[in-house]
Amino acid sequence: MERAYFGTDGIRGRANGQLLNAATAMKVGQAAGRHFLRGSHRHRVVIGKDTRLSGYMMETALAAGFTSVGMDVIMTGPLPTPAVALLAREMRADLGVMISASHNPFADNGIKLFGPDGFKLSDADEAAIEAAMGQEQPLATGDAIGRARRIEDARGRYIHAIKQSLPSDVRLDGLKIVVDCAHGAAYTVAPEAFWELGADVVAMGVAPNGLNINDGVGSTSLDAIRQRVIAERADIGIALDGDADRLIVIDERGVAVDGDQIMALIGLRLQQAGSLRGGGVVATVMSNLGLERLLAQHDLELIRTKVGDRHVLEAMRSGGYNVGGEQSGHMILTDHATTGDGCIAALQVLGALVQTGQKASRLLHLFDPVPQLLKNVTYAAGNPLADPAVQAAIRAGEEQLAGQGRVLIRKSGTEPKIRVMAEGDDGRAVEQVVDAICAAVKAAAA
Repeated sequence: MERAYFGTDGIRGRANGQLLNAATAMKVGQAAGRHFLRGSHRHRVVIGKDTRLSGYMMETALAAGFTSVGMDVIMTGPLPTPAVALLAREMRADLGVMISASHNPFADNGIKLFGPDGFKLSDADEAAIEAAMGQEQPLATGDAIGRARRIEDARGRYIHAIKQSLPSDVRLDGLKIVVDCAHGAAYTVAPEAFWELGADVVAMGVAPNGLNINDGVGSTSLDAIRQRVIAERADIGIALDGDADRLIVIDERGVAVDGDQIMALIGLRLQQAGSLRGGGVVATVMSNLGLERLLAQHDLELIRTKVGDRHVLEAMRSGGYNVGGEQSGHMILTDHATTGDGCIAALQVLGALVQTGQKASRLLHLFDPVPQLLKNVTYAAGNPLADPAVQAAIRAGEEQLAGQGRVLIRKSGTEPKIRVMAEGDDGRAVEQVVDAICAAVKAAAA
């Protein structure tokens, strides 16, 4: 069944638009609150947010919804998404809620939900909550109405927790780090954590005003941090997104390092230490073929999932893997966190930099990515992928790259677009395959 609210990562849309507004947030609070009123204990929910202007509105509306059905609310203020997941579990809460649209512009916002175990909700839980949002919920009365309070030590708790992901004898003394917090949720915790571990920290993107989150800074706008790393002669740059669940690294030369190289580094180091579980790494269909080949050289498997960190996590949990992520920078390290955590992933990279004594440009270049090309084709209606001419073009492309690459065609989950991707050893052939398939899709959609 097609959902009206929940997408691939919670609910996301334009703040105060038709989908996401204060009324929606209150419905989410009431429906999710009722769904998790299980047992006779006093129920509670932890609510965090990033730095968007609309976060105030969403926070108070959610709190009203939760308290109205009898759930106590703990508000943390601006805090990374993984910190909310952590606190929900550590504070014995029934639910965790993060108000964020991640790397989107400030005008958007979103609601992400975590269960008492700190993991994102299952499809079944989301479906049940969405169904309940269309119904009137029984309201608490008298002393059963929930209370709300704000805690002041949430950031300190998170900093302490992520520092534990490094061995106690690893310090970052001597490292000069530029950290770009995207004027987002990690604007205090990330620079503070790195500084406490001994690094010389140059912080940028740490002056949020409600309107500037992800604006020219962060993991999706890398020009500013590239220039800063070079200007400061820093050893490395750490670029986070608005809710700090995503990481892109900049080496000392100003070159961006994506999630595939980061997964390779962490996975192989854990294998060397005898700590890698599952015999491989979990990534999405978008990860580069070069990563797959590198892992195979070390007798490791690359398990591919659909795009989306929740699909990666599901495969990790079902197969017993402890390293997974996305090329875009979501890194999931289940030894330390229940969801993607840019700060924890950054600390693993920084620890490796210290322990090996290598420069970032060498440490984080473990394989040469094969040429990869992605193009999007917009269509108005119908299903262009069912057209015989499109199917023939896809088969021809697969035959052309057979043994030396691959073709990936998928519909966007949020827009009327067909995404056409190919990769292979011959960059010219990859371009030819993508262009031919795109032309066939355009003709079918005309």
